[in-house]
Amino acid sequence: MNNEQNELNILDEINKGATMGVDAIKDIKPKVQDRNFLNVLDTEEDKYHRIASRVLNIYQKFSEKEPHTPSKMEETMASWGIEMRTMTDDTTSKLAELLVKGTNMGIIEGRRLLNHNPNASEEVLSLLNEFVTMQEDSIETLKKYL
Repeated sequence: MNNEQNELNILDEINKGATMGVDAIKDIKPKVQDRNFLNVLDTEEDKYHRIASRVLNIYQKFSEKEPHTPSKMEETMASWGIEMRTMTDDTTSKLAELLVKGTNMGIIEGRRLLNHNPNASEEVLSLLNEFVTMQEDSIETLKKYL
């Protein structure tokens, strides 16, 4: 795989993670009754949007295509999973737990990408590192609501 394709693959993964974060928050927000938690979710959603916007800016340097997003099946399964897991418990604690678990998956994938792509461009690695750090910070914020 050439370096340009590798850069695109990393950016695609960042974009998928950011999109899934936004989608999860949108699925959870209608269930939230705690105003402070809702404010946290609004802030987190904005962070994911900003990351996705930066991905697009960098992506356009390599390709005329759009960055990959989760497939409709992935989106449906994630949304359905949230719905099923909150049918009997939609407390703030349960909602925070679901977001922590999803965010942890994003951190694992991001760390794996960082560890396996040391030769990616500084711009892409910087964005990837920023995304992982943002997710780690998000978990610390969400822990307060568990």
